[in-house]
Amino acid sequence: MSRRKLVILVLVILLALVLAITFTKSGKRYTASPGYYTVSKVVDGDTITVVMSGTTEKVRLIGVDTPETHHPNKGVECYGQIASDFTKSALEGKRVRLESDETNQNRDRYQRLLRYVYTEDGELWNARLLQDGYAHALTAFPFTKMDDFKLYEQNAKAQSRGLWSSCN
Repeated sequence: MSRRKLVILVLVILLALVLAITFTKSGKRYTASPGYYTVSKVVDGDTITVVMSGTTEKVRLIGVDTPETHHPNKGVECYGQIASDFTKSALEGKRVRLESDETNQNRDRYQRLLRYVYTEDGELWNARLLQDGYAHALTAFPFTKMDDFKLYEQNAKAQSRGLWSSCN
């Protein structure tokens, strides 16, 4: 093999490695590609764990806040267990597609990945939680779907769906 062909081959291999590389932050690895990942556990209504490249990652859903089920000071809030059970029945053991938001950060202060979560049939789970009244829109941080999420919450309130009919 000529030297030129060898150099080209090495460059092609390096390019392939760069495209397939995983990024590391805080000692945790996650793949850059937007593939499907299995939900290994539902922590609560707005937090799941997935297996990415052999590593378990906690994922916090962007733009939604379900009532608490594990907060050390708040205890279980009204509709918290129902929201958690709803997410668990829909996502645990299933494959989901994760999508980051260009205006939001990659991880929160607890080092959870911040993502939109899509089911295999293409449904945006973050939106579903709001539309059915399992969550509040979390608007303290910027994200591209904020206007839609506010509208989903307003509609759920107006129709007394979920927590809007059960909690003060």
